[in-house]
Amino acid sequence: MADHNTLLEKLDNLVARFEEVSTLITDPSVIADQKRYVKLTKEYKELGDLMNARKEYVQCLATLDEAKQILMTETDTEMKEMAREEALICEKRIPEIEEQIKLLLIPADPQDDRNAILEIRGGTGGDEAAIFAGDLFRMYSKYCESKGWKLEVSSANEGAAGGFKEIICSVTGDKVYGTLKYESGVHRVQRVPATETQGRVHTSAASVAVLPEAEPFDVEINEGEIKWDTFRSSGAGGQNVNKVESGVRLRYNWKNPNTGVVEEILIECTETRDQPRNKERALSRLRTFIYDKEHQKYIDDIASKRKTMVSTGDRSAKIRTYNYPQGRITDHRINYTIYNLAAFMDGDIQDCIDHLIVAENAERLKESEL
Repeated sequence: MADHNTLLEKLDNLVARFEEVSTLITDPSVIADQKRYVKLTKEYKELGDLMNARKEYVQCLATLDEAKQILMTETDTEMKEMAREEALICEKRIPEIEEQIKLLLIPADPQDDRNAILEIRGGTGGDEAAIFAGDLFRMYSKYCESKGWKLEVSSANEGAAGGFKEIICSVTGDKVYGTLKYESGVHRVQRVPATETQGRVHTSAASVAVLPEAEPFDVEINEGEIKWDTFRSSGAGGQNVNKVESGVRLRYNWKNPNTGVVEEILIECTETRDQPRNKERALSRLRTFIYDKEHQKYIDDIASKRKTMVSTGDRSAKIRTYNYPQGRITDHRINYTIYNLAAFMDGDIQDCIDHLIVAENAERLKESEL
């Protein structure tokens, strides 16, 4: 019961804060301050989840006490049987709610609710690495579609034999970064390439980087200092593509606050056939790039825990292997192996992500010492 009391104390301390935040988010002066309002609505949702869990927890504890009282004092057989069933249900549910509450009490990664920038690059293995990068892009496209997320390509550099040397996309939807962040790292493929005449299995690699998309108020950019160029887009898109200068290129000199070094950032965007929209997308990528650089220490800390934020394209830093001859996928972070490669490459990757989330939650619970 002592453990129950400790948990309830923690929750009771948050009730007043939940009520305070509930009032604040209806205050016109708070609504006018967008940065504060966004922060408070996020806190309101997180506290709301805890309050719902607290309500169920309190009810379960009360029902269990009541059932035990009936079992001790009641003489009616039918009543005792009902009480026994109630007690069994509560005894099973209470530890589950406690686990849920402990996880909710651990501060979440503040980036989890954000949209994401997904970058895929062919690494070791030449043409075959670019083809595999294309396969990964298709896999993520299918996965995003199944989640109801919107994936838009910002820029792409196609490989000579197909696929992509590099492809950068923006993904928008619900908790995109919190889900896709587990995909950051080096993905290794073992298969017979289409270009191989001897039938030998080759090993290639592609790197995936998932970055939280920055909000407009996350970073300060002096838009007057941005140098813009426009150019004609190339590729599919009908008659309009090569006649109109819809592609945009921005150059921006940015001083790294961590090192003091000034570097020129160059970003191109040919995502749409509309120049103003491409400018908007390029600005969004610039914000994300600067946000990522400025928060590198935070991201490195998260990465060292998760061992996934590796984007060198080197075979030795692999997080997952895709073995085509065996139809096998192995995630090396959690020793997770499945033999449904065709479905996996078709976007059925949720089960693997779920296992990674469970493993990370177990680590977080251990660290929190609740």
